Amino acid sequence: MSDTLFTRLGGTEAITRIASEMVDYHVANPLIAARFAGSDVPAMKKIAADFFVTGSGGPQVYAGKDMRSAHRHMNISDMEFMATVDDLMLALSNSGVGDHEKAEVLYIFYSLRPEVVGV
Repeated sequence: MSDTLFTRLGGTEAITRIASEMVDYHVANPLIAARFAGSDVPAMKKIAADFFVTGSGGPQVYAGKDMRSAHRHMNISDMEFMATVDDLMLALSNSGVGDHEKAEVLYIFYSLRPEVVGV
């Protein structure tokens, strides 16, 4: 049996670092920064890390809303979604994540698109 994506990404510590960097990119990204104005960035980092840990096959630590509920009435555009994808891929690359794992994360992220874009 092969290792889970969680394990191949480096476990909780590495995923927490990736999620933190991704949120930092979101907050600084001119295409989506306005979405995060006034947000509790440390709380966002924890929620993102917990979601990523759980979604990658790690411990069930995510206790937040489902994606549709979390993004309802935000009317997120395809351009904004792609900006988050770019930020995620940059954070993964900066952490030395391999191409196979990046492709798996990208697949998971895209599978969530209908729950986020335009809801």
